[in-house]
Amino acid sequence: MTDVETVRPAEGAGSVAVGSRRAWLGLGVLLLPVLLVSMDISVLFLAMPTLTVDLDPSAAQQLWILDIYGFLIAGLLITMGNLGDRIGRRNILLAGATVFGIASVLAAFAPTAGVLIAARALMGIGGATLLPSSLALISSLFPDARERAAAIGVWTAFFAGGSAVGPIIGGLLLHHFWWGSVFLINLPVLLILLAFGPFLLPEHRAGVLGPLDLPSVALSIGGILPVVYAIKHAASEGIDAASVVIGLIGVAVLFVFVRRQRGLAEPLLDLRLFGRAQFSVAIGSSLVGMMSLAALSYLTSIYLQSVTGRDPLAAALLGIPMAVAVFICSMSGARVGRWIGVRATFVLALLASAVGNVMLLGVGVDGGIGWYLAGSTIAGIGYGLAFTLVSDVAVSSVPPERAGSAVGISETSFELGNALGLALLGSLAALVFRSGGDYASTLGETIQGADDARTHSARASFVDGMHVATTVGAGLLVLMAIVAWVATRRPARAG
Repeated sequence: MTDVETVRPAEGAGSVAVGSRRAWLGLGVLLLPVLLVSMDISVLFLAMPTLTVDLDPSAAQQLWILDIYGFLIAGLLITMGNLGDRIGRRNILLAGATVFGIASVLAAFAPTAGVLIAARALMGIGGATLLPSSLALISSLFPDARERAAAIGVWTAFFAGGSAVGPIIGGLLLHHFWWGSVFLINLPVLLILLAFGPFLLPEHRAGVLGPLDLPSVALSIGGILPVVYAIKHAASEGIDAASVVIGLIGVAVLFVFVRRQRGLAEPLLDLRLFGRAQFSVAIGSSLVGMMSLAALSYLTSIYLQSVTGRDPLAAALLGIPMAVAVFICSMSGARVGRWIGVRATFVLALLASAVGNVMLLGVGVDGGIGWYLAGSTIAGIGYGLAFTLVSDVAVSSVPPERAGSAVGISETSFELGNALGLALLGSLAALVFRSGGDYASTLGETIQGADDARTHSARASFVDGMHVATTVGAGLLVLMAIVAWVATRRPARAG
C-alpha cells in the first residue's frame, strides 16, 4: 500500500487477505450491488403498464418514475466516489446498500405515484454510492495488476449482464406477482451483502485527502442534473425552449464547476486525469459506446415489439445472444489487452461495435431477425471488450487514493452516454420516422387502429429511422476508434 492510503481490516474478522480466495469471495459480494443497480435501470419498463393501472400517475409523473433514478445516479456518482475515498469505501457501500433496501420496500408498497417517485429518488441516492465504491474496492482486494484486471472484467460482465437480464427477470416476476415484486427482489440480495460485506471487504480510505469541497459538490450536481434532464426532455418531447434553457443553465454551471476545479489543491474532479491519453480515450470510448448501445437497445426493442409483434418477454429473450457476448467478452477483455495491447484492443472493440450496428441495415419490416441476432452479437463483443478496458483504465491509471474519484468519472460518462444516445440518436430516428408520412409521435400510437397499408408504411418508416440512427452510431464509433489509435500512439499493455 502507498503511504497515502489507509486500509483497515474488517471489524471482528481479522485481516482481509487480498489477491486470495477470500478476495475472490469479496468480489462475489461486490457483484451483488452491481447487479441490482444495473437491473433496476431496465426492469421498470415492463412494470409500467400494470403500475399505471394501480397508481394512476399523470403523464409527468410517469416520466419522473422512470427518470428520477437515473438522474440522481448520474448527478451523484462523482460526489459519492470522492466521498468514499474520504470516509471509507466499505462504509459508504454498506450505507448505500441500506438506503437502497429501505427505498426498495417503500417503492414496492407505494400507495401513490408521489411516494413511488420519492422512493425511486432514494434508490438513486443509494445506487450512486454502490457503483464507484464497489469498483474502487477491487483495487484494494487485488493489488496484483493481472488479477485486478480479471476481477474488473468479471465486475463489468455482471454490470452489463444485469441490464440484459433485468427485463427477463422482470417479465417472469410480473407473470406471477404484482408490480411491486420487481423492487422486493432487491432485498435478499442486499441482505447477503450487508451480512458478509463487513467480513470479506477491506476498509479503504485515503489518509491525506481533505474534506469535500461543498461548493464543488453543489456545482457538480447543479450542472449535471439540468444537462441530463434537458437531454431526456428533448428525447421524449422534442427540442423546445424549456429543454434549451435548462440545458444552457446546466452547461453554464458546469463551466463554473470546471473553473473552480482548476484552482483547488484537492478538486472534486481532478482535471489532470484527462492529461493521461489512456484515461481520456477510455472516457471517450465509454461515452460514445453507451450512446450507440442505448440507441441500438431502445430502437431494436421497439422494432421487436411494434414491428414484429412480439411481447416484451419474447423481445427480451432475443437479446440473450448479445448479453452472452457482452458477458463473455467482458471477462476476457483484460486478457485480450495483454495479448495485443490496450491501444489495439480499444480500436478493435470500437470497430467491432460499429460493424454490429451497420449489420442492422439487413433488418426489415418483413424479416431480418437473423441480421439482428448476428449484428447485436458482434456489437456485444465490441462493447464487452471496450467497457472492461474503460473500467480497468479508470482504476489502474490513477493513484489508489483517487480510485473512487476516477471511477465516479467513468461511471458518469456511461450515464451521460446513455442519455445522449436516447436523446440525439433516438430523436434522429424519430425525425426520420415522422418525415415518412403523417404519423403520430410514436409508432405505437400510429398503428393503433390503423389499416394494413398505413400500418405497413409506418413500420417501414420506423425501420428507416432505426437504420439511420444506428448507422450514425456506427460512424461515431469509427471516429472514436481513429481518435483512440492516434491519441495513444505509444502502445500500452494492460496492467
